[in-house]
Amino acid sequence: MTADSEQSEDETSITDQPTLNEQVDDEATVTFKDLGIVDVLCEACEELKWKTPSKIQKEAIPVALEGKDIIGLAETGSGKTGAFALPILQALLENPQRYFALILTPTRELAFQISEQFEALGASIGVKCAVIVGGMDMVAQALMLSKKPHIIIATPGRLVDHLENTKGFNLKAVKYLVMDEADRILNMDFEVEVDKILRVIPRERRTYLFSATMTKKVQKLQRASLQDPVKVEVSTKYQTVDKLQQYYLFIPVKYKDVYLVHVLNELSGHSFIVFVATCAGALRAALLLRNLGLAAVPLHGQMSQNKRLAALNKFKNKSRSILICTDVASRGLDIPHVDVVINLDIPLHSKDYIHRVGRTARAGRAGKAITFVSQYDVELYQRIEQLIGKQLPKYDAEEAEVLILQERVAEAQRLTNILLRNHYQFQIIVGRHSLLPFPS
Repeated sequence: MTADSEQSEDETSITDQPTLNEQVDDEATVTFKDLGIVDVLCEACEELKWKTPSKIQKEAIPVALEGKDIIGLAETGSGKTGAFALPILQALLENPQRYFALILTPTRELAFQISEQFEALGASIGVKCAVIVGGMDMVAQALMLSKKPHIIIATPGRLVDHLENTKGFNLKAVKYLVMDEADRILNMDFEVEVDKILRVIPRERRTYLFSATMTKKVQKLQRASLQDPVKVEVSTKYQTVDKLQQYYLFIPVKYKDVYLVHVLNELSGHSFIVFVATCAGALRAALLLRNLGLAAVPLHGQMSQNKRLAALNKFKNKSRSILICTDVASRGLDIPHVDVVINLDIPLHSKDYIHRVGRTARAGRAGKAITFVSQYDVELYQRIEQLIGKQLPKYDAEEAEVLILQERVAEAQRLTNILLRNHYQFQIIVGRHSLLPFPS
């Protein structure tokens, strides 16, 4: 597709182990035990309700247990975290030591999520993890590292900060290196940091590289860091899962907020992720919905890490039913209860559509995705249809019915604009330039 050719080295994100297995082949009688996983870890899988291995796990785990390096390519929601966590934990059981494995990941949220999975799988064997990401206190992290955890999950930039500045910390003992979502790590310009990390970890190690696509950058990284790897590939094309119902909604741009409120009201009782283009847009939409009495919380890249985690936790524990976010949340996040994804702002790169709508219809559940298309978005929308290879049906919304809400929404917009104006004035007075989230 020529329109997206400049993005051809991009990505399809891969996320975590589904709680139930959505892709069971005819030979689905294969169990984790059949793959060579020891009893204590099989029991941990049962407790997490991982019934049978996913495709990527069936392919990757036996190869990993043979002690080989792996390049893994898989689609969204494929259970990739389990594919590398189980072999690493099994090797740790056989040869216990601190600083055993290092997992590099592009985003903070994904780092915390991977840590949760390692801790859940390794609960019965006392596995200790440390999450080393930006936006958190360096001293507290240095203290965590001084306790010598078994598994370090890190974003490359912050890990290099500690390697250069934290006395006594090094990675000379590491036996396993995982580069998760390698294509995205490289697209986020972490190449320099990754090179520094590769220079200070042992050459004698096992390396697992998981990437959505084999870009030139990833191939270069593969040659530099893997020894005689086995390629494990589950899917090669962009796709969305069958249980995802996808719609478009053509709207006049001036009534975008009104249509959003209409859809949220119509589908009330469900859990929503609403995607917007900018940090300011996330804050504005959350304020607007709060002014209308809807339980919304924003999540965007200009919030501190603690506030991002707090927003996520409110959404995960269902005290808020609407999460308004930028593409910071379009990949990696595994929140099983998301019922509906709304693209309030259409993504500029059509591949980001795959990542966004992949937040619902996970682990065999059904889900709905509605993309708002204004008169200015037609070309971007056509690129999306071209990428996924199908035309989407129109979402039914009677304009006369929608515009009944116009007066209420206009009043909420007025209040929102006042709040935003006061908010930004306060930021200027105190000399802060970050966008604070709407107070919970």
